[in-house]
Parts: sequence; C-alpha cells; structure tokens
Amino acid sequence: MLKSKEIIIGVTGGIAAYKAADLVSCLRQQGMGVTVVMTESAARFVTPLTFQALSGNRVYTRMFDDEASYDYAHISLADRVDVVLIAPATANIIAKLAHGIADDLLSTFILAVRVPVLIAPAMNVNMYENPIVQENIKKLKKAGRVIIEPDSGYLACGQQGRGRLATREKIVKAIQSALKNKRKKR
Repeated sequence: MLKSKEIIIGVTGGIAAYKAADLVSCLRQQGMGVTVVMTESAARFVTPLTFQALSGNRVYTRMFDDEASYDYAHISLADRVDVVLIAPATANIIAKLAHGIADDLLSTFILAVRVPVLIAPAMNVNMYENPIVQENIKKLKKAGRVIIEPDSGYLACGQQGRGRLATREKIVKAIQSALKNKRKKR
C-alpha cells in the first residue's frame, strides 16, 4: 500500500495520455496523494477536468496562473512531492529533460525537484528507436532518472513494435521501488 505519499504525474501529449487517467485512479485507490501536471499538448488528448475528478486535486497546466498570487507552482509542487512520474513521456519531453530545457511548467518543475523522477516513454516505434531519442534516454539515465521501458505490441498508429506505454502494474511497481529506495536514503 502506498499510504500518505505524494506523487506528481506529468502527462505529456501522446495518445497514451488516456492511460494516465487509469493510473491516477489506481494510485488514488492505493491511498496515494496524486497531483497532475499536464502539458498543453496533453490537454488536447484528455481534459484537465478528467484528471481533477480522478485525483481529487487541482490540475496544473500553465507556468503562470492568474489565480495564484505568489505561488510559483514549479517550486511549491517540488517542495511537497515524494516521487515524480512522467507518463506518457513523449520524445519531446525526453529531449527537453535531457538538455535542461525549461519552457513550460512540467519541464521547469522537473528541474526544481530533488526526488526520484520516473519516466515512462510512449511513442511510435520509429521515434522510440531513433538514435537521438535513445541518446537522450541514456543521458537521462546517467543523470539518475529512472526509465520505465516501454512495452512492445500494437501501437495507436497501426504499427507494431516497441513504444507502448508500460503496463500499469509495471509502473506502480517502479513507483513502489522508488519510494522504498527513497526511505533507505534518509
């Protein structure tokens, strides 16, 4: 059971974004506090309202929010989280994180966190196998990020191969492992 832990799930703009909704629901049922940070592209696949209803928390979508007075979301979120999961992680966010690009809330937030960051890639097989994407993944691993390897199978684009978002069970197991390892380091 994942009691009283706070996880932030970063959802990026891939078709697998709909699977993140199931993941949020699963983690909530296990007693986890879940907050979602979405990219603008992710909100085109699944609405923030869906994640708000499933998480029971506000969903963050923008770097600058007219409603928040002096609350800098990328800092305040980083201060309260135990583990970060990016699922699905597109080639775009993988490249941003590998090169320290911070041009939206999610990429800026990742630079501010000091907790385990788990990245679950999901994309077309050709994109996933692209040498540039693979080099970016190696760079993230070297920086201490945990990559939850994608599965192989039928992809939304109609092709088959590696690039499917890892199963919910595999992702939850990786989160549990990250939390366990974090406790050991204290």
